[in-house]
Amino acid sequence: MTKRLDLRVDFAFKSLFGTHGNESILAAFLNAALRLPEEKNITTVHLLDPHFNKEYQEDKRSILDVHAQLEDGTRINIEIQLNNKHDMEKSTLYYWSKMYSSQMKEGMDYGELCQTITINIVNFRYLSHINHYHSIFQLYEREEKLLLTDMLEIHFMELPKLLIKWRRKEVDPREDQLVRWLLLLEASEDEEITQILEEIAMQEDQVLKKAIDEWERVSQDPEVLLAYEARRKALLDEKSALKRAENLGKIEGEKIGEKRGEKKGEKKGVLKVALSMIQEGMDNKTISKLTGLTQEEIDNLRHQ
Repeated sequence: MTKRLDLRVDFAFKSLFGTHGNESILAAFLNAALRLPEEKNITTVHLLDPHFNKEYQEDKRSILDVHAQLEDGTRINIEIQLNNKHDMEKSTLYYWSKMYSSQMKEGMDYGELCQTITINIVNFRYLSHINHYHSIFQLYEREEKLLLTDMLEIHFMELPKLLIKWRRKEVDPREDQLVRWLLLLEASEDEEITQILEEIAMQEDQVLKKAIDEWERVSQDPEVLLAYEARRKALLDEKSALKRAENLGKIEGEKIGEKRGEKKGEKKGVLKVALSMIQEGMDNKTISKLTGLTQEEIDNLRHQ
């Protein structure tokens, strides 16, 4: 079997889920991600130009997202990230706001704006205080938990958390379609996952079968492979740069800690000397002049 593209690489993900002709694959993923009831299932998805805003045209990151519009006008942006750049909250809101505001045309009423949904699929633990692999955020009143509007909806799907749950048999791709689609992103690195998904595809899920067949096809396309390898190298370089920055941050933090420790030790020594002066009966003015301590610090020592 040909080595398949790693679908966690944004270029590969878009080649499968965000390419014309594969709209049924994207619709199946969205039905699973949005947990829509069967009567409201998405049947038609329109892929949008990645340059959905003129200000955006030099933004290569947005080009590798999947932008789509549903029949009711709902806008959806899907982004997959391998590396944690520690800017998820702000960047997500920024990209959401751009997509939401790009709907507004001259003479248009605000009431015509449609729901905008951002889906972030991340290959790292992001929400450490939440055990769920799939988290959904909306605008709620803090005390009453009253939904202000459904115009904003932001999803985070954390692949490492899902893998842990799958290995513990807490989730089953045969029963949960979102688990099925997210595990597909991990399948290039796991033969067991690949085998299970291929069995499901052959037995019951024609859209998953189409996705696996298309995944196999693009993995053998020379032009796709060339662009994929270039993008994968760029992401690896980015990961290395982030790691170097983190290490430098740790070193600087340790230096600051050492300096603080030194200052703390110096301060402790000065206080000890001042306490001896007090015991010798020296007045505050003299002690302050010799040690640099304030009158308040000396008074505190006297009352210990």
